[in-house]
Amino acid sequence: MAPTRYISDRYKTVFRSLQYRNYRLFFSGQSISLIGTWMQRIAMPWLVYHMTGSALLLGIVSFAGQIPSFILSPLAGVLTDRLSRYRVLLVSQILSMIQAFVLAWLTLSGNIQVWQIVVLSIILGCINAFDVPSRHSFVIDMLEKKEDLGNAIALNSLMFNGARLIGPSIAGLILASAGEGVCFLLNAISFIFVVTSLLMMKLKNKEVKSSDSIMVKDLREGLIYTFGFPPIKYLILLLATVSLMGMSYSVLMPVYAKEILHGGSHTYGFLMGAAGFGALIGALFLASRKTVLMLGRIVPAAALLFGTTLIILSFSTSFILSLMLMVFIGLGMMMQAASSNTILQTITDDNMRGRVMSFYTMAVMGTAPFGSLLAGAMAKVIGTPWTMFSGGIATILGALFFLRKLPELKTLVHPIYVKMGIIPEVASGIQNASEMETGR
Repeated sequence: MAPTRYISDRYKTVFRSLQYRNYRLFFSGQSISLIGTWMQRIAMPWLVYHMTGSALLLGIVSFAGQIPSFILSPLAGVLTDRLSRYRVLLVSQILSMIQAFVLAWLTLSGNIQVWQIVVLSIILGCINAFDVPSRHSFVIDMLEKKEDLGNAIALNSLMFNGARLIGPSIAGLILASAGEGVCFLLNAISFIFVVTSLLMMKLKNKEVKSSDSIMVKDLREGLIYTFGFPPIKYLILLLATVSLMGMSYSVLMPVYAKEILHGGSHTYGFLMGAAGFGALIGALFLASRKTVLMLGRIVPAAALLFGTTLIILSFSTSFILSLMLMVFIGLGMMMQAASSNTILQTITDDNMRGRVMSFYTMAVMGTAPFGSLLAGAMAKVIGTPWTMFSGGIATILGALFFLRKLPELKTLVHPIYVKMGIIPEVASGIQNASEMETGR
């Protein structure tokens, strides 16, 4: 009975955020929708390459879908703080559904053209610029206890990476049997579930403070708040460094699989699947944690793991070794991003949450198109392995710089954690000293 009880208690700990009805609805709806999203992500480049045979156009379509996040995220953060996060999220999901239906209709009717794909990619990128910060900020509104925030964010990562494993597999089967249009159509239909789940939620009427100030002033306030408080600033800067220099490895993976490992599309699929599996492991680990304490140490440790493994991968010519390394790459990448997200949302004032998460979106997603272009240019000059090696070095340097700043950041965050009750104030004794030492 003891092992059974232990497993049951562990299960309740890992999935404890599902006790809240609103989050349970969100989790179930998003789980289905994200599978459709990954199906579209796989089918889109396949369609472009099938139509044109051009690697350049693949890059243009990818850039078109990502660059709006960099340009519009700060504005989206201001609006998220001014308006209802729930309504912003609901509207963005409905618009994403319409975009997918239009894409499906054009493809299934045989009238799809490359310029239409580029335009629709830009439109989806604009929608995502508002969707991502509102979705991240909305998580805390679905929870009755703020201490479960870290668990909810970890479950979001678990949900995302679970869909990352399932969606491409289904897309591969459908692409071979029915074509790209069906993938787009199924993605559009999948949005019905998340929209329905949002409409079924019962939320407390939360007063949204109207603001007579101009947008530029609110944007400036968000900028000063984000980069004026060192813990937030250095978390954002590390995320941007890792995303710009390290995350771009994924752009080079098809080349790595073909030219270095001498494999085919299945080799590429297994490698990316291994990264997804590692991310799932990391999400389960973070979901099993009961507190945000020590996440500050996990952030640089995960970045160091990611960077070090990327360097080793750059020298690997063995498929089996590369497969194992990709598990740790996915693990480090996910844990650094999710841990940073949890800390940011925990220490950020509620009226600034949307703006801070917009800079989080810029750091993680907004730098991606520039990282892709940089990786492609570097790979042309110095080759794929040395480009991946350089990304690993940059990631490690960023992690070491953050680690050097960690004692200062812990001192600044400690009073916030005490005020929130995450660290209880103890008048005297070893317990107090211990808690002060492990303030993050």
